[in-house]
Amino acid sequence: MPTTPPAPDALFLDFQEGIAGRYSLDRELGRGGMGVVYLAREVHLDRLVAIKLLPPTLAERPDLRARFLREARLAAKLTHPHIVPIHAVEESGAFVFYVMAYVDGETLADRVERRGPLPATDAARVLREVAWALAFAHAQGFVHRDIKPDNILLESSTGRALVTDFGIAAAMGDVLEDRIVGTPEFMSPEQVLGQALDARSDLYALGATAFYALTGRLPFRGETPTEVMARQVSDPAPAVASTGVTVPRKLAALVDRCLAKDPAHRPATAQVLGEQLNSAHDQRRELPVALRAFVRRHARLDGGGTVFTGIGLLIASSVVATKAGAAWGGATFLYGAITLPAIYFITSARRLAELGFTHQDLAPAFASEMERAREELQVAHAHSRPTIVERLLGGAAYLSALVVAATAPIVILGDYWVLKDFFGPLAMGVATGILTGAGWLALLQRRRDLDTTFWSTLWTGPIGRGLFAIARRTVGRVTSATAVTHRATELSLGLAAAELFEALPRATRAALGDVPDVLQRLQQDVTVLRRKHDEVAAALDAAGQDGTDERYAPVRATRDDLSARIKDAVSAMETIRLQLLRLHAGAVTPHSVTTHIGLARDVSDQVARLIAAQDEVDQSLAGRRPGPAGRRVELAVTPTSPW
Repeated sequence: MPTTPPAPDALFLDFQEGIAGRYSLDRELGRGGMGVVYLAREVHLDRLVAIKLLPPTLAERPDLRARFLREARLAAKLTHPHIVPIHAVEESGAFVFYVMAYVDGETLADRVERRGPLPATDAARVLREVAWALAFAHAQGFVHRDIKPDNILLESSTGRALVTDFGIAAAMGDVLEDRIVGTPEFMSPEQVLGQALDARSDLYALGATAFYALTGRLPFRGETPTEVMARQVSDPAPAVASTGVTVPRKLAALVDRCLAKDPAHRPATAQVLGEQLNSAHDQRRELPVALRAFVRRHARLDGGGTVFTGIGLLIASSVVATKAGAAWGGATFLYGAITLPAIYFITSARRLAELGFTHQDLAPAFASEMERAREELQVAHAHSRPTIVERLLGGAAYLSALVVAATAPIVILGDYWVLKDFFGPLAMGVATGILTGAGWLALLQRRRDLDTTFWSTLWTGPIGRGLFAIARRTVGRVTSATAVTHRATELSLGLAAAELFEALPRATRAALGDVPDVLQRLQQDVTVLRRKHDEVAAALDAAGQDGTDERYAPVRATRDDLSARIKDAVSAMETIRLQLLRLHAGAVTPHSVTTHIGLARDVSDQVARLIAAQDEVDQSLAGRRPGPAGRRVELAVTPTSPW
């Protein structure tokens, strides 16, 4: 039986009568202390809009009416892709309202309440878009003053985040002594105290919003709004890591910095925060399913099939030894132990190759998996020090290994008679070493993902490269990888350019020279530059400096210069790719392409020299200033750099 919609209230009917012919009200979307929001249709343009109405009981007060109109007109000046646009600000008799775009979606608060905390990747994207919106508003000289999950809309069709309700926005530096406005759970300490506000007040609120989006909890709670506000001023905010929710270190550190009590310890601007969130978001690109399955399952010999294969191999070698002698049995076991895993690995690599992935995709895939495992282990085992039991087992395993190493030459040379009187103790020592070693590895595995580290080393090294090369030769038709967002820009460009080069006639390839070598060098250059850039940026973040302290200006210049060098190297790779595309289209000659390749080689040479110079400085600082581990950040940001 269909339900009857609730009858509209008197305000709905009176308002509809007052705007009839221009807007057709559909339903109420929500209400708060300073307004009621309706979904409506603008008749002339036939589009859905949201109308925020100041209730007539409040509009009767001249001060509130004037303030509502002033703030609405202020918000109407803010035109940005991540700010809900205001179409009109109007007065109609007793009604004062403004008309804004209708966003088909839900608020961030509704999303978290309905489905739980956001995944780190989604949270970083949403927060980055809000930071961009705030950066624009701050550039116009305004502070939002009420950033919270209820004022962040998530568009259903695109997932885009939009900031709404600039209704209590104020000019930077305003001091409102007569009233404190905002939402207690998201107010900055200076806002609670009624002090002058700047952009960093909004960043504190965004930090509290991020805390809620990532953990599903508020950083501060209380029985009353006054208690919450008091805690905002006096209590340090809990660290994101303390909640037990798995959040990437870089993202968690940004949120923690936004929640600093002292505005000077927060990011300097919303633009800076947006760039840092952008970096955090890029680092969390989701792996394609095929790569994820490979690094977690198909690249390892740790399943049930391995156990049964080993048992079968033992049985087969025993049968051969019985029929043909111990030597043949041993040879069978050794041959099977080498060839069977190799066949399995080649088959696994072949499946990846058929989907369009290459050996170069394995390093970022394993790195992503190890980072995920590290974060999970950090939550499960917050301590990083080995226990006493772990140390004892490790020492016992080490001693046993020394004994085996000392006696192995004697066994290999066949002088068994030397050990015949010590065979029992030696056998006991070997058994003890195996047991203690297994126990030590098991305890160590609780703190470090040894399993993934081992398989990563195997697959990204020469053995894995050889296995993948064999697999590629057995592949027939290759399907292009449909999801390669995990690839860094330089990797994608390098792979695309290499494929274009290999598709050229042999004579043309010979005329161009060793293009793959240039591409590989540029790719390696960018990888090193990114690592150095991240180290400098992380050191600045740890020191709480990203734009305010002049003492750190040389370090910030180093960071910016590294970023510029990255762009130069990537641009060189992009140029090679475009020239190869033009060469395929017949628009250029091989001679003109070699000129660009030579320029790219020069870029690589310059970057290599700069990297070498930076390494020399790092080594000099490390040798000249030894100190405890706690001083590393300070040394890392010492304003000494050849850049």
